[in-house]
Amino acid sequence: MQTIFELMSFNFELSVNQKIELPNTHKVELYIKREDNIHQFISGNKYRKLKYNLQEAQQLGFDTLLTFGGAYSNHIAAVAAAGKTYGIKTIGVIRGEELIDKIDTNPTLQFAQSQGMQFKFVTRSAYRDKENEGFLNTLKEEFGNFYLVPEGGTNQLAVKGCEEILQPEDDTFDYICCAVGTGGTISGLINASKPHQKILGFPALKGDFLSINISKFVTKDNWELITDYHSGGYAKVNKALIDFINQFKHQYSIPLDPVYTGKLMLGVIKMIEANYFKNNTKILVIHTGGLQGISGMNKRLKAKELPLINE
Repeated sequence: MQTIFELMSFNFELSVNQKIELPNTHKVELYIKREDNIHQFISGNKYRKLKYNLQEAQQLGFDTLLTFGGAYSNHIAAVAAAGKTYGIKTIGVIRGEELIDKIDTNPTLQFAQSQGMQFKFVTRSAYRDKENEGFLNTLKEEFGNFYLVPEGGTNQLAVKGCEEILQPEDDTFDYICCAVGTGGTISGLINASKPHQKILGFPALKGDFLSINISKFVTKDNWELITDYHSGGYAKVNKALIDFINQFKHQYSIPLDPVYTGKLMLGVIKMIEANYFKNNTKILVIHTGGLQGISGMNKRLKAKELPLINE
């Protein structure tokens, strides 16, 4: 029996390592792996994380996926799109009861609903119980049996999928850099890395728990979290970040999102400018997608009378 992902066409040839031409004063080589191009809706690390989870769900006979996410979650959008593609029912448990009346003004939730996702909105305190067995049993009583995909998609199968991001041609790089949300992507990169490589993770949120999460999935110690570029915390942005994202797109024709890849690339560039990397170092930045969130962020920026991100 063919698995669902064997039946789907992904543009892996578009996941190229695109060179970023730096000023001559910087004696390093910088490339970005365009994982954002492999699929319109299930792009970047979301495809990687879902691949083996969806195969497992199929093999175990589940016809429903349930997962968790916030109002602008890339993961929610990707799971909904995957469900639409294969006729799998999807349920999104969404953080924030107040959002139940705001679907029509939220681009991410609008998209997920258009893909057939059913929502359950819960309070923020209830949402913190998302890994609690009692809470999950309550959800099963309400929705019936389902295959559980964790918030952000991170579990052992997700890490397995993310190990496939790095290809043999990437062995020449000295540093691999990626944004960090729940830790699944960087864990896969660490597991797939070569002994001479250093993996740098750029958390999109504040907190010390990420190192503990990552350590559950890896045994190597060739990694480090760079915590200076979260711009104030998860989904927090400022004018400097917006200006950088817009200038980067103008200069290189590469869109970045404000929650993950924008902060990542800004951090890498700042570290290059500060001579963190030795001369002749080769650096690969992983573009993990997430571009669907730009529309929602722009609505928030407009309300705050801040500059918008060029879409």
